[in-house]
Amino acid sequence: MLTVSSITHVAIRVKEIERTLDFYTKKLGFSEMMRLDRDGKLWLVYLRITDDQYLEVFPEGEGERAAEREAVGYNHMCLAVPDIDQTVRELEEAGVPLIRPKTMGADGNWQAWIEDPDGHRIELMQMAPDSMQAKAIERLRSA
Repeated sequence: MLTVSSITHVAIRVKEIERTLDFYTKKLGFSEMMRLDRDGKLWLVYLRITDDQYLEVFPEGEGERAAEREAVGYNHMCLAVPDIDQTVRELEEAGVPLIRPKTMGADGNWQAWIEDPDGHRIELMQMAPDSMQAKAIERLRSA
């Protein structure tokens, strides 16, 4: 059986690369790791989430917004945060509006939602010790 140890990156295509980089670096605090060129022009920018996880950002996307959440394809990415209330305050201070307010999810975790300038949805989640995921992790570790 195939063994997978983690998700290393999510890739998005964006309309305006500088607008997107401003959002992810200045508002969400990601660090730009590197740029790759192809045929003499920018092809891809890597943004660091953790040492093992990245967001790949491809420029020159077509269309105006990411597909709606009911469409087949990429739906959203979820970023773990240690304190959802602090995160919401920091987003407000940075001028990033919530597209869905802080709420308790069906899985027992606190969450709030934002979107990037191209409409890619981002869930911000504070995992609760008694959430469905935490209980499942404990169960799987004990098996």
